[in-house]
Amino acid sequence: MTEEALYPVAFYFKVGFPGATEGLDVSFQEVGGITAKMEVESYHEGGENRFRHNLPMGVSHGNLILKRAIAETDSPLVRWCKDVLEGGMGVSVDPTEVHVKLLDASGTPIRVWSFANAFPVRWDVEPFNSTKNSVAIETIELSYTYSNRSS
Repeated sequence: MTEEALYPVAFYFKVGFPGATEGLDVSFQEVGGITAKMEVESYHEGGENRFRHNLPMGVSHGNLILKRAIAETDSPLVRWCKDVLEGGMGVSVDPTEVHVKLLDASGTPIRVWSFANAFPVRWDVEPFNSTKNSVAIETIELSYTYSNRSS
Protein backbone atom coordinates (compact mmCIF):
# COMPACT_ATOMS: atom_id res chain seq x y z
CA MET A 1 0.00 0.00 0.00
CA THR A 2 1.49 3.35 -1.00
CA GLU A 3 1.11 6.51 1.02
CA GLU A 4 -0.08 9.66 -0.64
CA ALA A 5 2.53 12.42 -0.72
CA LEU A 6 1.29 15.53 1.03
CA TYR A 7 2.89 18.70 -0.22
CA PRO A 8 2.65 21.91 1.79
CA VAL A 9 0.43 24.67 0.47
CA ALA A 10 1.99 28.08 -0.09
CA PHE A 11 -0.99 30.15 1.09
CA TYR A 12 -1.05 29.26 4.80
CA PHE A 13 1.85 30.96 6.56
CA LYS A 14 2.68 33.32 9.40
CA VAL A 15 5.45 35.87 9.92
CA GLY A 16 6.84 36.48 13.39
CA PHE A 17 9.26 38.89 15.00
CA PRO A 18 9.79 40.26 18.52
CA GLY A 19 6.97 42.55 19.61
CA ALA A 20 4.53 41.24 17.00
CA THR A 21 1.03 40.51 18.19
CA GLU A 22 -1.63 38.38 16.57
CA GLY A 23 -3.42 40.19 13.80
CA LEU A 24 -1.97 42.42 11.15
CA ASP A 25 1.67 42.18 12.26
CA VAL A 26 1.79 38.44 11.54
CA SER A 27 -0.62 38.40 8.58
CA PHE A 28 0.84 39.01 5.17
CA GLN A 29 -0.52 38.58 1.66
CA GLU A 30 2.82 37.47 0.27
CA VAL A 31 6.34 36.59 1.41
CA GLY A 32 9.20 36.45 -1.07
CA GLY A 33 12.95 36.77 -1.37
CA ILE A 34 13.83 33.58 0.48
CA THR A 35 17.00 32.97 -1.50
CA ALA A 36 20.55 31.82 -0.94
CA LYS A 37 23.21 31.88 -3.64
CA MET A 38 26.78 30.64 -3.55
CA GLU A 39 29.01 33.34 -5.01
CA VAL A 40 31.87 32.00 -7.10
CA GLU A 41 35.07 33.45 -8.46
CA SER A 42 36.10 32.29 -11.89
CA TYR A 43 39.78 31.37 -12.09
CA HIS A 44 41.59 30.79 -15.37
CA GLU A 45 44.42 28.27 -14.97
CA GLY A 46 47.44 28.90 -17.18
CA GLY A 47 47.81 26.27 -19.90
CA GLU A 48 44.22 25.03 -19.51
CA ASN A 49 42.01 26.51 -22.23
CA ARG A 50 39.03 24.13 -22.06
CA PHE A 51 37.44 25.55 -18.90
CA ARG A 52 37.76 27.91 -15.96
CA HIS A 53 37.70 26.87 -12.33
CA ASN A 54 34.80 28.22 -10.26
CA LEU A 55 35.89 28.72 -6.65
CA PRO A 56 33.26 29.11 -3.90
CA MET A 57 33.51 32.52 -2.23
CA GLY A 58 30.55 32.65 0.17
CA VAL A 59 26.79 32.70 0.31
CA SER A 60 24.73 35.80 -0.40
CA HIS A 61 21.05 36.27 0.39
CA GLY A 62 18.32 38.28 -1.24
CA ASN A 63 16.14 40.64 0.77
CA LEU A 64 13.05 39.27 2.51
CA ILE A 65 9.97 40.87 0.93
CA LEU A 66 6.72 41.10 2.90
CA LYS A 67 3.42 42.34 1.38
CA ARG A 68 0.23 43.14 3.25
CA ALA A 69 -2.63 45.60 3.60
CA ILE A 70 -1.46 48.95 4.93
CA ALA A 71 -1.29 48.66 8.72
CA GLU A 72 -2.23 50.96 11.54
CA THR A 73 0.47 53.40 12.59
CA ASP A 74 0.74 51.98 16.12
CA SER A 75 1.76 48.54 14.85
CA PRO A 76 5.17 47.46 16.25
CA LEU A 77 6.36 46.61 12.72
CA VAL A 78 5.27 50.00 11.37
CA ARG A 79 7.00 51.79 14.26
CA TRP A 80 10.21 49.81 13.67
CA CYS A 81 10.21 50.55 9.92
CA LYS A 82 9.37 54.20 10.53
CA ASP A 83 12.17 54.59 13.11
CA VAL A 84 14.77 53.00 10.83
CA LEU A 85 13.75 54.46 7.47
CA GLU A 86 12.72 57.94 8.58
CA GLY A 87 15.39 58.33 11.25
CA GLY A 88 18.28 58.43 8.81
CA MET A 89 21.77 57.70 10.05
CA GLY A 90 21.12 59.59 13.30
CA VAL A 91 19.12 56.65 14.67
CA SER A 92 20.61 53.30 15.59
CA VAL A 93 19.35 50.37 13.55
CA ASP A 94 18.24 47.54 15.81
CA PRO A 95 18.31 44.30 13.80
CA THR A 96 16.07 41.48 14.94
CA GLU A 97 15.30 37.87 14.09
CA VAL A 98 12.33 37.28 11.81
CA HIS A 99 10.59 33.93 11.33
CA VAL A 100 8.44 32.75 8.43
CA LYS A 101 6.37 29.69 9.28
CA LEU A 102 4.67 27.56 6.65
CA LEU A 103 1.64 25.95 8.31
CA ASP A 104 -0.35 22.76 7.79
CA ALA A 105 -4.16 22.58 7.75
CA SER A 106 -4.34 22.63 11.57
CA GLY A 107 -2.04 25.68 11.88
CA THR A 108 1.02 23.72 13.01
CA PRO A 109 4.35 24.89 11.53
CA ILE A 110 5.77 22.36 9.07
CA ARG A 111 8.67 24.52 7.83
CA VAL A 112 10.27 27.47 9.59
CA TRP A 113 12.75 29.92 8.11
CA SER A 114 14.67 32.13 10.53
CA PHE A 115 16.35 35.31 9.28
CA ALA A 116 19.14 36.68 11.49
CA ASN A 117 19.90 40.37 12.00
CA ALA A 118 17.02 41.57 9.83
CA PHE A 119 16.26 45.26 9.44
CA PRO A 120 14.10 47.29 7.04
CA VAL A 121 15.79 48.67 3.93
CA ARG A 122 12.74 49.61 1.86
CA TRP A 123 9.09 50.42 2.45
CA ASP A 124 6.82 50.83 -0.57
CA VAL A 125 3.14 51.60 -0.96
CA GLU A 126 1.52 50.29 -4.14
CA PRO A 127 -0.02 52.98 -6.36
CA PHE A 128 -3.53 54.13 -5.52
CA ASN A 129 -5.87 53.62 -8.48
CA SER A 130 -9.39 55.03 -8.59
CA THR A 131 -10.42 52.53 -11.30
CA LYS A 132 -9.66 49.44 -9.19
CA ASN A 133 -11.56 48.08 -6.24
CA SER A 134 -8.58 46.83 -4.24
CA VAL A 135 -7.01 47.10 -0.81
CA ALA A 136 -4.09 49.49 -0.33
CA ILE A 137 -0.94 47.33 -0.11
CA GLU A 138 2.43 48.08 1.46
CA THR A 139 5.66 46.18 0.80
CA ILE A 140 8.34 45.93 3.46
CA GLU A 141 11.80 44.77 2.41
CA LEU A 142 14.22 43.46 5.04
CA SER A 143 17.93 42.82 4.69
CA TYR A 144 19.39 39.97 6.76
CA THR A 145 22.79 38.37 7.28
CA TYR A 146 21.83 34.69 6.95
CA SER A 147 18.89 32.33 7.19
CA ASN A 148 18.21 28.86 8.54
CA ARG A 149 15.46 26.46 7.57
CA SER A 150 14.17 23.96 10.08
CA SER A 151 11.69 21.07 9.87
